[in-house]
Amino acid sequence: MPTKSKSRRVVLLVGTVKGAFLYHSDARRKKWTMTGPHLPGWEIYSLCGDPRRNRILAGTSSFVYGTTLRESSDLGKTWKQVKAGPAYSAESGFELKHIWQIVPGHPSEPGTWYAGVEEAGLFVSRDDGKTWQELDGLTKHPSRKLWFPGNGGMCLHTILVDPANPLRLWVAASAIGVFRSDDGGKTWETKNRGLPTVPTGQPAELEVGRCVHKMVLDPHRPGTLYQQFHGGVFRSDDAGDSWRSIAAGLPGNFGFPMVVTARGDVFIVPLHSDEQRFMAQGALKVYRTCDRGRTWRALARGLPTDPHYVGVLRDAMATDPLDPAGVYLGTTSGEVFASADNGDSWTRLPGNLPRITTVKTWVR
Repeated sequence: MPTKSKSRRVVLLVGTVKGAFLYHSDARRKKWTMTGPHLPGWEIYSLCGDPRRNRILAGTSSFVYGTTLRESSDLGKTWKQVKAGPAYSAESGFELKHIWQIVPGHPSEPGTWYAGVEEAGLFVSRDDGKTWQELDGLTKHPSRKLWFPGNGGMCLHTILVDPANPLRLWVAASAIGVFRSDDGGKTWETKNRGLPTVPTGQPAELEVGRCVHKMVLDPHRPGTLYQQFHGGVFRSDDAGDSWRSIAAGLPGNFGFPMVVTARGDVFIVPLHSDEQRFMAQGALKVYRTCDRGRTWRALARGLPTDPHYVGVLRDAMATDPLDPAGVYLGTTSGEVFASADNGDSWTRLPGNLPRITTVKTWVR
């Protein structure tokens, strides 16, 4: 449920291709201060705040030094590398290119963390992030020989944990599709029925070949999921067993980010098209549905009125658990926009950053 406490502090974690930046505010979210760059020069593909241990986890990449997992316990002032972080074995034949997602496990498992990586795979830590192991039931799935990358790489970018069942997990990878595990990640099933294959001539009966851009879980309806797809927006009401389009009323069917609030409202940022990956007519607009995709409303009050031919990447949008919900997005041109009223109005936060790859919230 949404949090109403006035004493909470909100930290907005923003990752870019040249380091991380942190924005700080109180629960009113009217005034923000910025710190950074933290980890300057590193590509930051994932960030996560850990309120239990008061730390930040970051997935960092460098073409010189490779991919690492780092943590900070002083709001980004200093960082240390997790020495036994996610890493493929030499025998696996896979290369660890980026850590795309870091999420905590089920609340009943306080020491559990998951990391989604490129090349597409899933890692788990059972000791609060000290050591990590590959959940190779996914990478050894019978469909693995048919996996291939999307334009942004073969990345496992979404990890969802069922709040009612710690053994049920969903992941999504581009351009592969959706998988679900009902045994804590030991075995996996594809969950792509109703989703079109990517436009490369692949047969419709192919088990994989679905380019999911982002997926979220409804916090109040068990088994209800939403996804922004490569050419559509979809909903499942049966835990991913089947999907149907909810794109009617949107200006286009292409986009990357998708987030859901604690009340269950879903937000997306449609782009013009696959071939023209920027705002249609240069108008920066966010779309919200409060009725599970039956209707969509364009939200632009406070957003720039001058032409903005920019994009928003798949992980560059976030919400916070406060009431009303905060909604945040970062653009490919390095601007950060924030709403403290569930998207009804927006303000631009200070600074012009490098290309923004990830946005996450941390309420302390």
